[in-house]
Amino acid sequence: MFTILIIEDEKKIGDLIAKDLKKWGYAPRLIHDFQKVEETFLAVQPHLVILDINLPYFNGFYWCERIRRHSNAPIIFLSSRTEEIDMMMALNIGGDDFIQKPFSMDMLLTKVHALLRRTYTYHTIETDIIVHRDLALHSKKSVICIQDNEVELTRNEFKILCILLEHKNQIVQRDEIMRALWEDESFIDDNTLTVNVNRLRHKLREHGLDDYIQTKKGQGYMLI
Repeated sequence: MFTILIIEDEKKIGDLIAKDLKKWGYAPRLIHDFQKVEETFLAVQPHLVILDINLPYFNGFYWCERIRRHSNAPIIFLSSRTEEIDMMMALNIGGDDFIQKPFSMDMLLTKVHALLRRTYTYHTIETDIIVHRDLALHSKKSVICIQDNEVELTRNEFKILCILLEHKNQIVQRDEIMRALWEDESFIDDNTLTVNVNRLRHKLREHGLDDYIQTKKGQGYMLI
């Protein structure tokens, strides 16, 4: 699970960000003592930082420089400042992205997902969270979350969804899914695959995800 440190002195904004990050399976941590940002960072060792510029005592530029002495974790600046010089400075001193307030939570989440994927999935560790539309799959815990609800799946249903999510926007052949399940020591034939996919669709539909899995006639299945 990825830990995200939120350095934001507006409590309502910080709480809102933390709530949404938690919903998507992240572990948010909020700064409460703005004189001890560096100490908190070292104690938490977050995978990503969301950092405001206007803070008590020292501004976000100062803390970005302090953090960069210890870590290359992605930093997203979040600020009401609109001057181009502020954005340039944020990126020049080590920030990875800059979002202006007021901001879209969907946009913030999209940037968080993208930065974590680029930083960790292809380099140091495999991410255990795959996000697609309103669904988050936790591979290590073998559960899925749809909005605030944890949805129980059978072993085969979970594996099928994993395969489709790993190849989203691509058609996955029925034979490919069956081979993957067979290699996982879970025998499944063509009819059993159909039953499992239909059950999976029903569970997703119950939580508001209609037409989540599309059938490509004569080929297989696909997530869009």
